[in-house]
Amino acid sequence: MTEPRYEVVIYWSEDDGVFIAEVPELPGCMAHGETYEAALRAALEAMEAWREVAREFGRPIPEPRRRIAVGSG
Repeated sequence: MTEPRYEVVIYWSEDDGVFIAEVPELPGCMAHGETYEAALRAALEAMEAWREVAREFGRPIPEPRRRIAVGSG
């Protein structure tokens, strides 16, 4: 598995009692885990699966967005 360059947003879900990891650039790509680290590992696996399915169905895979660093001055 190659190292993905997509943003991953991880937050605690009080309702579910787990950490949720979302990948905003890959619609519907999300995972969860009992720990922050477990949620991130699951998100990495979900990203790979998302891209595999997209390739299988001939769907476009978004390029990772680049963040622009804004300097002070």
